[in-house]
Amino acid sequence: MHIAVIGTGYVGLVTGACFAEFGVDVICVDVDEDKITQLLKGVMPIYEPGLEHLVAKNSQAGRLKFTTDVSTAVQQSLVIFLAVGTPPKPDGSPDLSFVEAAAGSIADHMNGYKVVVTKSTVPIGTGERIRELINARKKTKANFGVVSNPEFLREGAAINDFMRPDRVVIGSRDEEAIAIMKDLYRPLYLIEAPFVITSLEAAELTKYAANAFLATKVSFINEIANLCDKIGCDVHDVARAIGMDKRIGSKFLHPGPGFGGSCFPKDTRALASVARHYGSTSRIVDAVIEVNQQQSEQMLLKVRKLVGPLKGKSIAVLGLAFKPETDDMREAPAIGIIKNLLEDGANVRAYDPVAKAEAMKILPDVEYVDDEYTAVMGADALVFVTEWNQFRALDMMRIRDLMKSPKVADLRNIYEPEDMREMGFEYVGVGR
Repeated sequence: MHIAVIGTGYVGLVTGACFAEFGVDVICVDVDEDKITQLLKGVMPIYEPGLEHLVAKNSQAGRLKFTTDVSTAVQQSLVIFLAVGTPPKPDGSPDLSFVEAAAGSIADHMNGYKVVVTKSTVPIGTGERIRELINARKKTKANFGVVSNPEFLREGAAINDFMRPDRVVIGSRDEEAIAIMKDLYRPLYLIEAPFVITSLEAAELTKYAANAFLATKVSFINEIANLCDKIGCDVHDVARAIGMDKRIGSKFLHPGPGFGGSCFPKDTRALASVARHYGSTSRIVDAVIEVNQQQSEQMLLKVRKLVGPLKGKSIAVLGLAFKPETDDMREAPAIGIIKNLLEDGANVRAYDPVAKAEAMKILPDVEYVDDEYTAVMGADALVFVTEWNQFRALDMMRIRDLMKSPKVADLRNIYEPEDMREMGFEYVGVGR
């Protein structure tokens, strides 16, 4: 089977590389000529563990190609995935201009039956909108099917999530398109991956509902952590105890500075926008968004209380990306925290294993260094913002001796409060 993937961002590139690994012939298309040139040289536009190897392997095997020629890609392919960006508008609703442009390109170059699949996270009704757009614009009588096939990829673990998914959701009312999608995903039947076959609208809503529910768990445990700070008990004990209830589960019950990234902030706002559009309420989702916005402010209060007046103080920040194993800085909690530190007159020195280049575009006034120990030299305080594995076993005695003042704001609860205080640190965590 030949497939095309329009868009070579995070979702598109992972999708294309993984289908190629299944033995499918894949052509990835992007209007960004520089990005395609770099991909042809084997240079990845994103950091994702294992992706560079997968792309190189399948490119060498001839199963994975990159081009800016959408005409050839569409004409050679039976299935065409839309994996373009849907950035939020000021009101929180998704901007569908890239999706509509891609659908228009498919209509312009159709030469036979095609299955048009939305991988991008799109609002309910987008599939039918794509159908209308293609029908109005296509130049031939060729038929086509429309499918919603949302992605559930975690940055930092995307390849494993694609190869061994919790579920595959296929939404369509076109029986032929559903059959083709099942055939495309046939390798996953061998590992008994669950499949959910549903309507276009239900599949579109599933993606938003899943991310909003996970975001709700994050905001909930952050509120509990803030309460634990007031009471004087340990949120880890509370999270562990409630997580043992199988109806709740232990995942996403880790307090911190709030959620960020390309999905949770955007998708919660989009779901609230969808609810307003249909005249429904979204009180829980609205509260999740509000709690997350306030959590960053709570973290800054912790730093201010720990350090005192920040003007002229040197603050070391470890971790910039919104989560470990990615260089994604989109809506990362570190952005708001660092901007506020700078506004308060602090000097910030930061280190992140892979996100330096992306962070420099957003936070140009930060001093960036190449390791943890350089970051803390002469610092008045150390702030952990992202829980990279390499931060979990630092030589904290060495760090204490390098710092001007041994104060730590551990916003990811990486270390044990008692251990840190025994080593001579003034230490604060989240809900501990």
